[in-house]
Amino acid sequence: MGNCFSDVAGGQSAVGGTTSFQANSSNAPNDAVDAFLQSRGYKGLYSQIELSLSATKLRDRDVLSKSDPMAVIYTKRKDGSLQELGRTEVVLNSLSPNWIKKFNITYQFETVQYLVFQVYDVDTQFHNIDTKMLKLEEQQFLGEANCTLSEIFTKSNKSLTLNLAYTQESSRSAVPKKLGELVVYAEESHASKTTTELVLRCSDLESKDLFSKSDPFLVISKVTESGVAVPICKTEVLKNDHSPVWKPVLLSIQQAGIKDSPLILECFDFNVNGKHDLLGKIQKSLAELEMLHSAGIGANLFMPTAVGQNHPNKVLKSRLFVDKFAEKIQHTFLDYLAGGYELNFMVAIDFTASNGNPRLPDSLHYIDPSGRPNAYQKAILEVGEVLQFYDSDKRFPAWGFGARPIDGPVSHCFNLNGSSNYCEVEGIQGILAAYVSALYNVSLAGPTLFGPIVTAAAHIASQSVTSNQRKYFVLLIITDGVITDLQETKDAFVKASDLPLSILIVGVGGADFKEMEILDADKERLESSTGRVASRDIVQFVPFRDVQSGEISVVQSLLAELPSQFLTYVQARHILPY
Repeated sequence: MGNCFSDVAGGQSAVGGTTSFQANSSNAPNDAVDAFLQSRGYKGLYSQIELSLSATKLRDRDVLSKSDPMAVIYTKRKDGSLQELGRTEVVLNSLSPNWIKKFNITYQFETVQYLVFQVYDVDTQFHNIDTKMLKLEEQQFLGEANCTLSEIFTKSNKSLTLNLAYTQESSRSAVPKKLGELVVYAEESHASKTTTELVLRCSDLESKDLFSKSDPFLVISKVTESGVAVPICKTEVLKNDHSPVWKPVLLSIQQAGIKDSPLILECFDFNVNGKHDLLGKIQKSLAELEMLHSAGIGANLFMPTAVGQNHPNKVLKSRLFVDKFAEKIQHTFLDYLAGGYELNFMVAIDFTASNGNPRLPDSLHYIDPSGRPNAYQKAILEVGEVLQFYDSDKRFPAWGFGARPIDGPVSHCFNLNGSSNYCEVEGIQGILAAYVSALYNVSLAGPTLFGPIVTAAAHIASQSVTSNQRKYFVLLIITDGVITDLQETKDAFVKASDLPLSILIVGVGGADFKEMEILDADKERLESSTGRVASRDIVQFVPFRDVQSGEISVVQSLLAELPSQFLTYVQARHILPY
């Protein structure tokens, strides 16, 4: 997963699918820095993947020789339309081709990436034509297969065998039972795993504050081919310091480009209002930064000339030093998936009375006869459809809270399936079915308590650790209101931070969710009633109303940090992927 990081918000950041486990007790300003970077184009984690294709037992469509197969790969959009990613070469006279051409695709954890593969027998008269120019309707169709990119990486050998079949549009008359098999192999690019560790410092920074020194932080940007600077990395904010030495950052080669690619390093003075003052900048490649380190010298920052002026940039007294430059290979999130790690999905649903009468259309729990999902159903579907591919048995613990089951007291953690013995349901549709059934078998009550739910999830995660299982758990809590056990919830979260568990909270409805933002802990680590500080950030919160429209989905907002939270856990415990 290509990105770079310092210790931001307690392990929130990651690089090349890697993170560092370091404490940072004074990182409160970094939330504003995050917003600042996002406004300038800072993106989440990703990895470059190379796909290879082969096939066996293809149909023989030629009379005097074997078929001449070519494969076409597509990505499938949300609307079902296909976008061609590329075509292989034509392999002559073969029913078991190993195509040489590779396909590059960007892996994004927070989205479901559907792939479609089609195989054709290319007629002899077209063999001298570039495959890009071939009209597929003029070739003989040999079969189609599909999968998700995540399904490939959850296999131990990163290889997935698919059965070829006809599409629905194809004629099914006299279709043979076996159309052959397609093998898809995925390899994460070496660049996604190569990182450069940098320790950067500045000297003689200017003061932008009236009564104190500056509060500096660095932003590292990559200069694209079009000349646009895209932020790829940031350090923490150091308060009241004109000679800052920042914590190590890991910069992926994938993100920075080749060692000679230009990078812009900008030093800003942090301001609470988000309007950070530029203290100086410098342009250097990784190779040049390595030379600064080897020579033990610094380079002067400069202040760019105002637009429209012909004066040269103002060279400053301030200097940048590289105290450490080290290249290394990091284990990535995908390495752990291929090594057998699973992500186990759990869900907890708020059944408190503030949701409104489920039988009335204005209720957040209203089940629309037209089939249109309510906010709870949407959240389950969008998060579940991503995480289900990382869970082999697809049996998901599902709970409700804040309701009174028939002839019973109010429960703050009851099994959604109605059983008193087990909490699991089968698949995402099983969660949805249990949710609808529960609406007719419980009475909405209150108050809103998270503590019992988190404790139940933590118990399952703890049992997994005791059994040495390679599992990481993700609890989705969907709620409409303000919790009334804030400190008890903090205590539960702090305790759970030592376990293989992340907690995603979706707020539905129009309530004030300020307390949820406290639990998110992007500004400072959570602290328990006994003074213990969470070992890492495990909580992500998002109000559903903020992300249910437009290009950014609730899934992307919630899941973006999950790989880095996972890596923070395994790396802090020196757990290897294989």
